[in-house]
Amino acid sequence: MIGVTFALPTESREFLRCLRDKSHTDRNGVRTIRGKIDDRALEVLHTGVGERICRQRLGKFLQDQQFDYLISTGFAGALNDDLQIGDLLLAENFSTVDLSEMRSSLSNLPIHIANLLTVPALIDSGNERTKLAHTSGAVGVDMETEFIARACAAHSVPLLSLRVISDTPRELFPAPANVLFDIEQQRTRMRRLAKYFLVHPNHVPRLIRFAKRIARARKILTSALITLINKL
Repeated sequence: MIGVTFALPTESREFLRCLRDKSHTDRNGVRTIRGKIDDRALEVLHTGVGERICRQRLGKFLQDQQFDYLISTGFAGALNDDLQIGDLLLAENFSTVDLSEMRSSLSNLPIHIANLLTVPALIDSGNERTKLAHTSGAVGVDMETEFIARACAAHSVPLLSLRVISDTPRELFPAPANVLFDIEQQRTRMRRLAKYFLVHPNHVPRLIRFAKRIARARKILTSALITLINKL
């Protein structure tokens, strides 16, 4: 059995369409999706965004199930403009499986092996990203993988961390981070989002471009995930 974690359904949408024999279950109070890719059995968990909810859900996810591997996946932000939207990042500092073989399996895709940094909030400043790149040595950021890695280590589950770049210092979010996503509520507040774009109608084209970038990144990630799952 392979566990797969995404932060949010918007990241997993394309991948879940590829599962066969799909079913939903409630295990230890968390909702998961089971299915297969070819002959590999999978269980998918949405961890939510940020430390608190991620640790809570993942603890329950790992409680009564021994996975052969866990893949932590989804979107990540780049800390420099060397990475482009749609590039794949295998996190060297969090993964505990052999990444050289994984990289060769994805040689036809834009793949990087480097460090990933887990941060407490979305970063919508290009300058702040540049500073973090210099101080951390990482090339990308997310908000969950560090806590997933700790949980996997505690349960002796081999971890593969794979992320797709969804935004860069040059191509940031189309609106402030607190408008795009409310971490406390774990959702986008649509009225707040609509109000922002009513006040800033010149930002609407940014939103459209951002949606197109996300859709493209999601497809690249799904293709890479299926390839890696068949190699594990």
